[in-house]
Amino acid sequence: MILIADSGSTKTKWSLTGNGSTAQTCVTEGINPFFRTGKVLLDSLKREFTLPVENISAVYFYGAGCTPETSPLVSDALSAFFNTRSVEVHSDLLAAARSLCDGKEGIACILGTGSNSCYYDGEKIVSAVSSLGYILGDEGSGAVLGKKLVAGVFKNQLPDPVVRDFQQTFRLSLAEIMENVYRRPFPNRFLAQFVPFILDRTGYPEVRELVRSSFAEFIEKNILSYRKARSLPVHFTGSVAYHLKHILEEECSRFDLQMGNVTKEPMPGLLKYHLKKK
Repeated sequence: MILIADSGSTKTKWSLTGNGSTAQTCVTEGINPFFRTGKVLLDSLKREFTLPVENISAVYFYGAGCTPETSPLVSDALSAFFNTRSVEVHSDLLAAARSLCDGKEGIACILGTGSNSCYYDGEKIVSAVSSLGYILGDEGSGAVLGKKLVAGVFKNQLPDPVVRDFQQTFRLSLAEIMENVYRRPFPNRFLAQFVPFILDRTGYPEVRELVRSSFAEFIEKNILSYRKARSLPVHFTGSVAYHLKHILEEECSRFDLQMGNVTKEPMPGLLKYHLKKK
């Protein structure tokens, strides 16, 4: 049996499969080594992981924040919990590329709580533009969309019905929002929670423009940095890309980009990739 994990900033999805069996799945909190110690990661697994741990021959973990410097921390925690030495830890960007590109050359993008992109040659990531996180970058992400929504509400840049709906839906004072963004852990998750609210209100031109301009920024500052961007399919994975595909597709067309696959999450493609490799 092999265990595959796709970990974003908000949650980690685990799929256990092998020997022709249907994948068993469970969900735990996001595991990002930039924000977690090895002990916290291990404690999280002990508390939330619900799949059987016997007979796991290999673990393939893909996660946000997993770099060559931070991956050993995750690998050590996984090896200790699953009692196996066959553990591979890779970035969530490689998960996107392996899932979306089907072994072919292309541009792979993530638009979820955070955003990211890379040029994939069919086997490996050749180049990637740094996302820089939700403060300095993450254009097009749920966190940035949430940030723009909150700014629009409190700076009176959005229609009165949207402002009233926001206040009635979330009942958050400006002081509470500032506390969550500047003092509490995981402000990116806090801001991304407002994406469903945005989805339901793209009929307002001002809200649609908020989304459109953020996607345009992602394309201009990330995708167009790749020399082959206009000659290759540009693929997307993540809840923001999936649920706002109609606006994203319009922006890709406006920039003469060829939109490829758009998926809600990488896991189905990852299962296909690893089962083919067995």
